[in-house]
Amino acid sequence: MTREKAHQLRGLIEKASASLEDSEALEAVELFPAWESGKAWAAGARLRYGGELYRVLQDHTAQNDWTPDRAVSLYVRIAVPGEIPDWVQPLGAEDAYQTGDRVRHTGSIWESLVDNNVWEPGAAGTDTLWKEVSE
Repeated sequence: MTREKAHQLRGLIEKASASLEDSEALEAVELFPAWESGKAWAAGARLRYGGELYRVLQDHTAQNDWTPDRAVSLYVRIAVPGEIPDWVQPLGAEDAYQTGDRVRHTGSIWESLVDNNVWEPGAAGTDTLWKEVSE
């Protein structure tokens, strides 16, 4: 196969991978483009960084200090089904927690009782928004 043909196929693979469900995409992280500084990323795109799959939250051009593992306003890591991620303060509707979502926070596991939940688990006044659960 020529380099030109491989480059052409890579573009087709990246287009086709966009239709995968997150659970399927997590089985083939290598299909997604690698994060690059200086590249323009569109909201909703998925990319790989550090062996993990991330979703872009807002249109931007990546910078060296805006890596997916640190720029939580720009990217959200796509969790493996069944994994309980650490709670991260949502910035808006695009990354808010939904009913049934579970997170780790303050040494406990919390389950969201409502959709579009942006409140901190266990904070005063959130007893109707989160419940503490056991694994």
